[in-house]
Amino acid sequence: MRPILYYLLAGVGLNCLVWPVGATGEPQRIYRCGNVYTNFPEPSANCKALSGGSVTVIEGTRTQGMQAGAASPGASGVKVENAEQRQRDAQAHAVLYAELQRAQRQQAELLQEWQGGAPERRADEHRQPEKYQRRVAELRSALQRNEADIAGLQREIARLSVSSPMEAKP
Repeated sequence: MRPILYYLLAGVGLNCLVWPVGATGEPQRIYRCGNVYTNFPEPSANCKALSGGSVTVIEGTRTQGMQAGAASPGASGVKVENAEQRQRDAQAHAVLYAELQRAQRQQAELLQEWQGGAPERRADEHRQPEKYQRRVAELRSALQRNEADIAGLQREIARLSVSSPMEAKP
């Protein structure tokens, strides 16, 4: 009987010691000292008390340093022969050119539908003008995205065309 009573009293005693700390109901003050957040600021530091909610700290990702550079395929240090490199460049040029032609065809279709900023209304858009306005805005966005895609493809083709003749020289 005595050991049970002992454990019971010990448990109640520990609860009495811990309970007042957590039951204050008042949140602890959080201070910002530069880039550091703390509950106990140093008097010599220029700390400011934060008001509002709690602070959440999210750990950043760790970098792998030199291991990541050594594992990348381009950093292997293996040199490719000129003929093989020219073949790769020609293949890349063909892919970029095909993408450019596809984007230009799509741009022509979008411009035809756009009709100078006043696309033809569809049957359901006569009764719902907000639907027409939404479609016009989506069409405008698609045109802008497609123009940016075309410009990027042209830059890549020009960059590839400039670098290819230099590699052919001894």
